[in-house]
Amino acid sequence: MSPPPIARCSRLAALGFHKGKTLSFHSSPPIAVGITESAGRGVFATRRIDAGELIHTAQPIVSHPSLYSLYDVCYLCLRKLSKPNAHSEANLRFCTQQCEQHSHDFYEVEKKADWSRFHEYCRMQGLKYPLLVKRLASKVICGAVSPHVLDILQPEILSVEKISLMKRELCLLRSTFEDINIERKLSFLTEEWYTGVLSRIRINSFRIEYPGGSYDDLLSSAAASVEAEAAVGNAVYMLPSLYNHDCDPNVNIFWVDNVGAKLKALREILAGEELRICYIDASMDFEARQTVLLEGFGFRCKCLRCMSKD
Repeated sequence: MSPPPIARCSRLAALGFHKGKTLSFHSSPPIAVGITESAGRGVFATRRIDAGELIHTAQPIVSHPSLYSLYDVCYLCLRKLSKPNAHSEANLRFCTQQCEQHSHDFYEVEKKADWSRFHEYCRMQGLKYPLLVKRLASKVICGAVSPHVLDILQPEILSVEKISLMKRELCLLRSTFEDINIERKLSFLTEEWYTGVLSRIRINSFRIEYPGGSYDDLLSSAAASVEAEAAVGNAVYMLPSLYNHDCDPNVNIFWVDNVGAKLKALREILAGEELRICYIDASMDFEARQTVLLEGFGFRCKCLRCMSKD
């Protein structure tokens, strides 16, 4: 997801993003990442894309079930499990042996700890993003990812009040890890790292909610709203996070039955045209959209639809 264009250019230039140039992907989706005139980096079509065409898929850098779905979905891919599960940390499950194998390293770290206090704090405070930090920290501890894996993503500008609240979360997270005697692996888990990661997760994470009706209906719906208990979890992706927002999007991001994201064209897209998704419920009126985008993502939308106050 893309917030306003604040101090992006140095990070992007380090990875080969320069104004007037693009970065193509070797897996050959019909897109390239470049710099826009008004919104920092963006995703552009390298050829005509037909309406309904699957543009690309994406797997998350990090994901985690919601606390409401913790025992009812796969602990890795968030696929809904067919049978009810007892609400116990010992009963976290995976939908397949493959998911269990892919989770082995970080799960070996997680299952040694007692997460009850951390989860209860998140539940009482209505927090979901610290769960993603917990999962990311576990992956760093086991060596699966670098502590800086999310640095390319744009962070939220945090107020002093928000940073103060995050300190409590960090203390709980760090003390939980310290209880399993891995202090020597926790040097990265500083206040600076925690706030930096959380500030990126807060505006780049997607909530995962599966369709209840026909999959064909997905093309007529935009991405989900910011908050919803119906979500089975949340995830952060690299390429989907580079898409800018539009209240009248030409691309839809959706999930069928697991955390693997799919991006489809809502209408014909011409070569060179920017691809945009909607971060919120596109059916909201102008004032509601502006409020949610400002409070949830930190920017005022100036897309054509909002400029006409539709």
